[in-house]
Amino acid sequence: MSSTSSTRLKSPFLVFEGLDGSGKSTLIQLVSAELRERGLAFALTREPGGTPLAEEIRKLLLRTGHESPVATTELLLYAASRAQHVAKVIKPAIESGTWILCDRFLASSVAFQSFARGLPRPEIDWLNTFAIQGAKPDLTILLDLTVEESFRRQDGRSEKDRMESESKNFHEAVRQGYLAQAKEDPSSWLVLDARETPEVLKTKLVETLEARGWLG
Repeated sequence: MSSTSSTRLKSPFLVFEGLDGSGKSTLIQLVSAELRERGLAFALTREPGGTPLAEEIRKLLLRTGHESPVATTELLLYAASRAQHVAKVIKPAIESGTWILCDRFLASSVAFQSFARGLPRPEIDWLNTFAIQGAKPDLTILLDLTVEESFRRQDGRSEKDRMESESKNFHEAVRQGYLAQAKEDPSSWLVLDARETPEVLKTKLVETLEARGWLG
């Protein structure tokens, strides 16, 4: 986790979602640089993970060559990681007035475990609500990318984790899960075309943050 501090206006909780290879990490770094230049306090974090215990759960979830969790176990492990992450990182950051830039959060559980794994959405929503204890994102940024392009961008990777190794049909279901959630609550989502350049994506996000009064 990385941070800097100074005077700010509003300090939102931003979540970045998208298929692997969509450019989330690059956009997060560009936005971090923008916030740093403006002297705004921010914290970088991710899911699953974000704390030592949650990072250990991440290893269990993503490792290959071992027993794979069944869908329900997978969901509960994600929720356990999230509960720890929220209590130790996200809620303290919110309380201190720090911007939060998080790589994946609630929407991933719905996209992966409901749309792709087929678990009941109401149960996932309840578990998410229980885990976050009121710490909801202010804006979820979806970098939308086709599954074909996602796979093409990952061609050079030497190893894929357990989730990355799932089929194209699985990842198509994940993508549709993200898009469905964005349609359900458009006021709290920003959908960007991940085929655009990182600088264009950054400009569009910064414009949105300014329009919402989070950047002066």
